Amino acid sequence: MGAPPVFLLDTDHLGILQDRVQPECQRRLDRISRFPATAFYVSIVSFHEQVIGRNAYLNRARTITGAVSAYQMFQDILADFVAMQVLPFDDVTGNQFESLRRQRVRIGTMDLRIASIEP
Repeated sequence: MGAPPVFLLDTDHLGILQDRVQPECQRRLDRISRFPATAFYVSIVSFHEQVIGRNAYLNRARTITGAVSAYQMFQDILADFVAMQVLPFDDVTGNQFESLRRQRVRIGTMDLRIASIEP
């Protein structure tokens, strides 16, 4: 029998799950439930993307309520990532990223970084 499947969630899919966007969230949860939780990973690149987004939200906050909300968002993503299997962007991944860039793979930089990660 072959190796069990392994899934690396993209930042967009992760956001749908975190924010419980319906009906997309339920569809993903239905698919995810068919596999063990240990089959799912996220990347440090997704963490980076989410922190950038929360930081932008914080920078736009003009009231203390907005700042409190932004910091709660930071707290929430930190808790989410602590509970998940997070894959690094290391030297091996960096080499794969550069190889894909040389091949002129036409996707955004952050998506290409995620695509370079091997679970």
